[in-house]
Amino acid sequence: MADQKPLAGRLALVTGASRGIGAATAKAFAAAGAHVVLTARDVKALEAVEDAIHDAGGTSTIAPLDLMEADSVARLATAIRGRWDALDYLVIAAAYLPQLTPVTQIDPKQFSQAMTINTLATQALLANFDPMLKRADAARVVGLTSSVGATPRAYWAAYGSTKAAFDNILESYAREVEKLGNIRVAIVDPGATRTAMRARAYPGEDPQTVKAPETVGDRIVALVQEDFPTGHRERIDG
Repeated sequence: MADQKPLAGRLALVTGASRGIGAATAKAFAAAGAHVVLTARDVKALEAVEDAIHDAGGTSTIAPLDLMEADSVARLATAIRGRWDALDYLVIAAAYLPQLTPVTQIDPKQFSQAMTINTLATQALLANFDPMLKRADAARVVGLTSSVGATPRAYWAAYGSTKAAFDNILESYAREVEKLGNIRVAIVDPGATRTAMRARAYPGEDPQTVKAPETVGDRIVALVQEDFPTGHRERIDG
């Protein structure tokens, strides 16, 4: 039974858990035995993910929140600290894709939203959950990035720049905690994956030609059980 539920007794927090990679990752953590806190804005979608987890014999708690609200992460952290002492796994999967446009035509409102959700919320999550991560015996932080953060591409500047900042925040945090405890940080590029976000970016693509979100979720759950060096980066292909 222990082999079937290797994460039994562990707590995972997954942002963007209402659909796509976040939902698949949450289900994979629950299947491995972890109790999963599911966060996203869409309450009905979160409830559907929670129902799927419970139907499969797992456990979870939904915690709806809007990352655009300045104090949402702090309120979430306060609620979770009131129930649990330590956080074993933090998966940052929530992201916002603004319209793809030339740099000269970036919509300021969409750019601000992308910066808030993709970058500022990431810093807030690390700041507010750092104490709980440090109380875990082998905490893992996994951030979902994009190749356009490291390799700029025409029309992708609004999104890519927020992901470049996202990567920098996570890599800096990885170095800051490297010698302070057992927290390990990984940055994962999921590659081409069948999600609503990708469908918006590539409307002419046949979704069946790219991998399912479950492939990414399963890899993340496997990764957090590995003894990787903090600051680890990988891309999931296939």
